[in-house]
Amino acid sequence: MKIDKAETRKTFIQLLKYGVIGVVNTLITLVTFYVLNTLAGAPYGLANVVGYILGVINSFVWNRNWVFKTKDNWRREAMLFGVGFLLCLTLQLIVSWILLEGLGWKNMEPISWLPMQKTGQNVVMVIAMVVYTLANYIYNRLVTFNHKS
Repeated sequence: MKIDKAETRKTFIQLLKYGVIGVVNTLITLVTFYVLNTLAGAPYGLANVVGYILGVINSFVWNRNWVFKTKDNWRREAMLFGVGFLLCLTLQLIVSWILLEGLGWKNMEPISWLPMQKTGQNVVMVIAMVVYTLANYIYNRLVTFNHKS
């Protein structure tokens, strides 16, 4: 099997760009979550969903125009992107529930070098975001922005 160097390079650059957008989306989501959950006292689920909605809007615009550079029907892509968001968010919420409720991380003791309230909820949020990000990249690469579909 011959490896196409140009395609490998293109995929690597695409992954780097996706990572940059992912960092920005993560910051948007985490800051929103922290402000709503920790500072304003909003429930975990509400703060989580609002953070992801703001991140997904940012993500669609940047991924469509900068990462995957598509010129296809934006309504179709937005619909597929939304479906992928809902699927991956559901997965993220299931992982969160398992860690918070199933394993009891909701009652995690504060970490001395990490001065924050609700330590368990914040730690679980970061772990669940990794699951979401990996699943979402795969979905968008294979479904939403796949020019062959």
